[in-house]
This record gives sequence, structure tokens and C-alpha cells, in this order.
Amino acid sequence: MTTPKHVAVYYTGGTIGMQQTPAGLAPATNLASLAATIFQQYSHQLQCDWFISEPLIDSSAITLSNWQTWLNWIDSKAADYDGLLILHGTDTMAYSANIIALARPHLGIPVILTGAMLPLATANSDAPLNLHTALAAFSLSDFTQTAIAFNGQLWSAIGSSKISTEQAEAFANPQFGTLAQWSATTGWFNTNLPTSSSPAAPIRYCISPYARIHCFTLTPGANLDMITASLTHNPPDGVVLQSYGNGNTPTDASFLAAIRQISQQSIPVLNISQVLQGCASAVYAQGHELRTAGIINGGRCNLETALAILTLAASNHWKKEQIENLLHQQQLV
Repeated sequence: MTTPKHVAVYYTGGTIGMQQTPAGLAPATNLASLAATIFQQYSHQLQCDWFISEPLIDSSAITLSNWQTWLNWIDSKAADYDGLLILHGTDTMAYSANIIALARPHLGIPVILTGAMLPLATANSDAPLNLHTALAAFSLSDFTQTAIAFNGQLWSAIGSSKISTEQAEAFANPQFGTLAQWSATTGWFNTNLPTSSSPAAPIRYCISPYARIHCFTLTPGANLDMITASLTHNPPDGVVLQSYGNGNTPTDASFLAAIRQISQQSIPVLNISQVLQGCASAVYAQGHELRTAGIINGGRCNLETALAILTLAASNHWKKEQIENLLHQQQLV
């Protein structure tokens, strides 16, 4: 008889466990009892221990300190469990998944995040399917990634985004596609799981609650003047620049001077495409002056991945070369 895998379940808040209050939906503490029937179906495969975050939060209220607290929880459980399940609000789930994947690489166990668009206690909720998808993911052989399980699909954390506030298919990974799909009748299918490699030594990166990363999206008009003024008078610890197409920006002298100035101060500027499936690259001459101003080519980074990289860079004092090495390691450039 196969020994059940030991899984730690961490409920951080979010719609999946919310209940109605006079002020609207708010996180409640009784999700474990509400989900007991679903978890019971996996009792021959998984032994699950529940842990409740204190306090429970709506994920739109997440802070850098919350992320560090959750990383500390992961550190305290990783050695004793075969997998970790994190129940999370959907608004910032992709941001958290990226942070965990990059701050805790080489854990050697899967870390699965899921949540729901409707509370579990609500009629026609998507929560049961999402929980089934997440719990079934622990049966995948040699799977040790951080991933998002949602609507019968498994997405790699790196590159994932929330794409809808109205549909059950609320997440996607436009750059790298789905890792696998699941249904109650067929189990896993269309699998595209990464090839397992030799285990590497665990790495732990911290998150400073004071890391200041500014994110700017270029738009036609006065937006460029605002970005230039902000970079000149309020330089942060890192900048994510969502530029046009393949990483192109206007050849505005003041803007380029501001980019050059903060680059010379060793403040990283990560240039990414604002296109959902886009790659910042040296294709057009229009982006040449920006590239020579000292920016870092973010390649296939989406906003969530780029923010995670620069948050860790600022928190751990990475230099430009370390950021570029990470981008290559994650096959983003």
C-alpha cells in the first residue's frame, strides 16, 4: 500500500474562504471544515495538515512583510512535508507565485497556489474544481515547481498572470503555456512538465519591507513627462518599464537622460513588453538609445515576474550581472 504524501495547507485569506458580512465579503477562519468533503476524497493519497495565517487578508492588501512571513512559513515546513498548498486570493496570486518561485528555488517539493473567484460556500462556486486541480497536482511524478492550479489547469508560476475578473478561467501564462490539464474523468492530460534535473542546494532570498520598486507603463502623451519627473526627483530601488512592442520607447532626451542617470546610480531598470505575449529584444532601431542608456532587457518577463525579480534584487543587493544571470536561468532571455 502506497504511503500518502504529507502536505501542508496554508490558508492566507482570499475569496475562496470568504463569507458575507454587513460590510461585504471578508475572509473567514472555517475554510478547513467547509473543504473537508473535498479533501476527504484524497485521504488515501494525501495526509493534509492545515495552518491558518494570522491575520487572514484580502490579497489586494498584501505587503512585502506578508511575503516574508509566508516565506518563513515555507522554510519552517519544507523539510517535513512532501508538498505545500497555499490558498490565496486571486488578485495578487500571480505576484505571490512569482515571488515564491524566485525566492525559494530548488525546494525539492511542489508548492501549489490556488483560490477561487467565488467563495466555496457559494452555489456554483469554482472553488471545488480549483481545489481538486491543486490536490491532484501532488500526484504528478517528480514535479517540484511552484505553480498555480486553477480551473483544471496547472500554470508555471514564472510568467503567470490573472487575466479575468469574470470567468472561471482567470489565470494564464501567455509566454510559456500550460504545464498540464486535469479533469475528474480523465485525470491529467496534455502534460508539458519540465524534465527533472539533479537536485540543487536550497537557496533562500529575503524580502525587505522597504524595497521600493516603481512600475511604469508607457502610453502616448504626457505620461512620459510624469515618468521622467518621478525618476529624476524620486528615484526608487528599481524600475519596471513596460514599453511598447519589442521594448521600444520614444527617443525623448529628458526621459533617456533620467534612465541613464539612475542606471549610473546602480538602480536597475528592467525593460519589458506591455504586450501579453511579448518579448523585449533588440529588434528595432527605435529602442537602441534606451538600450544604450543602461537598461536591463527583461525578455519574456511579464509584470508579475519583473516585479518579483526587482523586489528580490533590491532586498538582496543584487548587481546588474546577477539580475541578468537570473533572467537567463529562468529562460526569460
